[in-house]
Amino acid sequence: MTPKQLLADISAGKFAPVYYFYGDEDFRIIEAEKFIAGQFISSKLHLTNYRRLDGKRTSCADLMAELSIFPMLGERQLFAVTDIQHYKPTELERILKMLSPEDKNRVVVLSTPSSKKPKKDAALLKKMNQIAVVVEFKQLTPKESEEFIVARLRKSGLSIDKDALKLLIELLAGNRGAAESEIEKLVNYKSGADKVTVEDIQAVAGGYQTYAIWDIGDFVVQGNTKQALSLIRKMLSEGVQATTILSFLTRHLIDLYLVQNNKPLEPTHRWMAFKFRDKTSIYSNARLERMIKQAAKTEGQLRRAKVKPERLLEMFILQLAGERTAHV
Repeated sequence: MTPKQLLADISAGKFAPVYYFYGDEDFRIIEAEKFIAGQFISSKLHLTNYRRLDGKRTSCADLMAELSIFPMLGERQLFAVTDIQHYKPTELERILKMLSPEDKNRVVVLSTPSSKKPKKDAALLKKMNQIAVVVEFKQLTPKESEEFIVARLRKSGLSIDKDALKLLIELLAGNRGAAESEIEKLVNYKSGADKVTVEDIQAVAGGYQTYAIWDIGDFVVQGNTKQALSLIRKMLSEGVQATTILSFLTRHLIDLYLVQNNKPLEPTHRWMAFKFRDKTSIYSNARLERMIKQAAKTEGQLRRAKVKPERLLEMFILQLAGERTAHV
């Protein structure tokens, strides 16, 4: 099921007994869960009948005990269990058995954060497809971002220049949570005005993730490792996920490789092509390929989380610096 189909079903009062949410967009996952709770349970019962549980901090036995409690007077319940992938297969099997037979007065929303997103052939995803309505929350496409931005600004009495809209879409990079935040800032910034311009975007959102992470990649390519590490630490301290930073860095390397080989970039990245052209001689194809493979390896290490994310990113940056030094 797509998020759009989920919205239509919930708005029409159609609820499944079990949902499983996963994907790249933690913000959209949380908002979908809240929306279901708002439609399924009356606001006066949220404190007692809307239970949010963290799979990393709740034992299998404790979770099963929670799910076995039925409210008085047949009132509705919603259980939201995050990090469901944390449970062992045998524990998960026991938990899922408690959800059958279904109870029309109970909805259970299971979810996995973006940093632990299962692969398409993962056993967890196969199991969830058997017992739950599965919804993948991807980042917004450029078209979805455009529709979202225009609609939200229009609601506040604002329009937006074509170039400003393009720039904002690039800056947000499909991040729904970022879109909410940046649009709110623009609305407050443009109080009394009627149109958002490129200058407004630069003033309000000029330092956002896309450009900040572009700077990290650029510092690495230029050999400025100290600046790259400093910017990574700053972004982590501001709450940017390590997986997000790594994803953008990997995209940076792939884009450099494509430009170096006269291949077109993805539509949403083509405007950056000119920035790569004066850097295509720094690395050979073989070295770039090794760096991209190292990025994939680091992503796997981040998923397993045996080392602190910031430490893994630092090691990755130093490895990239080593490639540059070897080349020079």
